[in-house]
Amino acid sequence: MTRPTPMSARPGVRLAALCLAAVLCGPLAVTAQTAYVPPRGEEWQRLTPAQAGFDPARLDAAVRFAQEQENPAPRDLEAAHHLSFGREPYGAPVGPFRTRGGSAGLVIRGGYIVAEWGDTRRVDMTFSVSKSFLSTVVGLAWDRGLIRDLDDPVALYMPPMELPPGDGEPGIDRGDGRPEPVTLFENEHNRTITWDHLLRQTSDWEGTLWGKPDWADRPGRDVQANKEREHAPPGTTWKYNDVRVNLLALAALQVWRRPLPAVLRDLVMDPIGASNTWRWHGYDNSWLNVDGRQVQSVSGGGHWGGGMFISARDQARFGLFTLRRGAWGDQRLLDEGWFDLATTPTGPQPGYGFMNYFLNRPDADGRKRYPSAPDEAYAHLGNGTNMVYVDPVHDLVIVARWIQPQAIDAVLGQVIGAIVGDLATEGS
Repeated sequence: MTRPTPMSARPGVRLAALCLAAVLCGPLAVTAQTAYVPPRGEEWQRLTPAQAGFDPARLDAAVRFAQEQENPAPRDLEAAHHLSFGREPYGAPVGPFRTRGGSAGLVIRGGYIVAEWGDTRRVDMTFSVSKSFLSTVVGLAWDRGLIRDLDDPVALYMPPMELPPGDGEPGIDRGDGRPEPVTLFENEHNRTITWDHLLRQTSDWEGTLWGKPDWADRPGRDVQANKEREHAPPGTTWKYNDVRVNLLALAALQVWRRPLPAVLRDLVMDPIGASNTWRWHGYDNSWLNVDGRQVQSVSGGGHWGGGMFISARDQARFGLFTLRRGAWGDQRLLDEGWFDLATTPTGPQPGYGFMNYFLNRPDADGRKRYPSAPDEAYAHLGNGTNMVYVDPVHDLVIVARWIQPQAIDAVLGQVIGAIVGDLATEGS
């Protein structure tokens, strides 16, 4: 895979490093004229569909259609787990679940609310949209020079850790069998894994973390074959796998040396005016000692419970943050180059960037994930379906929660199809 410009060559990263005496600093000023962003709290400005360049009747029909497409799976998400992922080997839940609400969502254009349905303030699980928050805190570490280069082996950043019994890598002989701190990147295969591999889900890391072996997520039916299969060289294969996602969260925790939810809150969620109601959970057994205090390593999804619990309105703010490529009003929160990297196709899976940027670029057969949407669009996706759709062509963010997966393209097509012009407030 052709690599984008490395971190060390990015002027935004050098500027951030110069302004830091510690790992945290205030957001950098953005000097160019900035677009509207919603202030903190409930004062999020609205436009009528006509002001936002939509045909009102067609947009109303699109919203009604989205409301009608609620996923028929149980709203009791723990019960739904036991009917799906819970049937896998090692499928027992280890994190919290919550009974969800009904279909909910927003249409945001130019930063303004144009349409809204359902209870958009309700805090629900967002499953794998959690991965996009995880990749963001990795990006913040990269931006500040805490991660020097995404092509660095993660092993260079990992201290020995005391993990639950049974966690670790195969092929590492501890001698007398006594518990001993481990790094998780010691064997011949794992020591070559880079940050880029973990961000793109191409690492094929082997081992067990938080009691879940790497093969236990969406495994094949032959358990012995799963255990004995030969692992591919990092970067050559793609596998959607929450064990390895949780490994990235643990590695990011070791870099930041403070809870990842606190990093996200201070550097992104508070600056973009998110509410105080979101929470990012880990597992019952994912606590460890970091500099003398117990810190929970968070999960990158809800596969076994946990992950990000968040409202649709806060999801929309995050989607707008990624649409604006890390700028928020007159502040620069994350180097713009991060979003070039995050939306660069992954070699073995061109429809995927950094987790969880699902790209809409045509594949080798000319097929797109969402035929009704432009190539430049992408979506932060989670089970449910939870969708935060980001469309730079139309300056559009769509949040749609708890809709049937097969309805997503139709929802997007109807909303995009309702656009008939530009914002009436351009330049105001």
